Amino acid sequence: MASLFSMKNTKSTRNTKKARAESALKEPKTHEYLWAAKTENGTIQKGEMEAVSDTAVKVELRRRGMSQVSVKKKSQGIFGFKGRGGIKETYIVVMVRQLATMINAGVPAVQCFEMLALSTENQAMKKMLKGILRYLNTGETIAQGMAHYPKYFDRLFVSLIKAGEQGGILDTILLRLADYRERSMRLQKKVHSAMFYPAAIITVMIVVVSVLMIFVIPVFAQLFKSFGATLPLLTQMVINISDWMKSHWYIVVGTPIAGVWLFIAAYKKSMAFRTQVDRVSLKLPVLGPILLKGAIARFTRTLATMQSAGVPIVEALETLSRISNNVIIEQSVLRARQDVMAGGRMTNVLKEDGIFPVMATQMLGIGEETGAIEVMASKVADFYEGEVEESVNRMSTLMEPIIMVILGIIVGTLVIAMYMPIFKMGAVVTHGG
Repeated sequence: MASLFSMKNTKSTRNTKKARAESALKEPKTHEYLWAAKTENGTIQKGEMEAVSDTAVKVELRRRGMSQVSVKKKSQGIFGFKGRGGIKETYIVVMVRQLATMINAGVPAVQCFEMLALSTENQAMKKMLKGILRYLNTGETIAQGMAHYPKYFDRLFVSLIKAGEQGGILDTILLRLADYRERSMRLQKKVHSAMFYPAAIITVMIVVVSVLMIFVIPVFAQLFKSFGATLPLLTQMVINISDWMKSHWYIVVGTPIAGVWLFIAAYKKSMAFRTQVDRVSLKLPVLGPILLKGAIARFTRTLATMQSAGVPIVEALETLSRISNNVIIEQSVLRARQDVMAGGRMTNVLKEDGIFPVMATQMLGIGEETGAIEVMASKVADFYEGEVEESVNRMSTLMEPIIMVILGIIVGTLVIAMYMPIFKMGAVVTHGG
């Protein structure tokens, strides 16, 4: 009886941890706002802020002693998707490296950003640097100034900059962040290419077939109609499909666009739908392992960076749960965080969930036991970054002949269907001759 009670209690505790982890994912949705306000000395100051509402922005600005506050929601771009505002990731990395060099040389922060703003030719970059400079002139730290631009400097970046300022190692932290973002950028490009390549090929296939069916096949259909002969079954089927696509072109064009738009909207707004999609995506035959390896590489690389900066593991796991871009992995990391807060180890939950590969959890477990999480996480990240690159290259090599064969079968079928009546007529003419 005591054993049964213990099993029930363990199961209840596990369910409670799971519920807490899932509830932690459902954070209030934030938006970006443009604001303008009058400071205490009478000057007009402008900036950007991420918050749950315009009221929250006004409250925060008034808390800073500002008056005559004007807040406007920032435009989200086409179809509601955020742009990068003209600043490429490479520009951010170069800026961070230049800032690290100047900080190491003892140049004051205000002069650093003045020189950075003067030296850049990108207008969006110049505007952002001048904005940070304004915040520095009001007495804010570099971390606080960068926090006003969450589009370019996320919570991880800002928290590490803050730790560097407090520990007097800002130049070292900046160099590590530059290395981290360069690696993350390369990894992201590899994962995106793995997703984009098949999607682009399939899109081209659909466009080619649609053009043939809507514009080319009707020409043959008119020619065959003038013959007045009975067409082969395959030819008649192709012509019937072509007629339907030509008369219902708006469905042919609109359905894929509407489907993609609805999918993205549902993924952004419905946690249940997003959870199912993310679970299925990790189990896809070829793409799934690449997505999982990419998420693990990003997780361990970020963990190593945060540990090297002295960020506590509990705080690190809270940030790490938001960078995987997969709800299933986020929930697992949040459950691991709950276990660490209760006195357990991170790898216990990761092993129990079975999402992370055994090799990754074993190496991280050794790092926890020996106090060398930074070293082991870095080694795991190196391994899986290489795995992602190799998998993407292998997938691209394998997909090219497969796609060519599929496209050849489809186009070949259409060509055969159109030439069958011509062959039949040629046989009749030859026989008649």
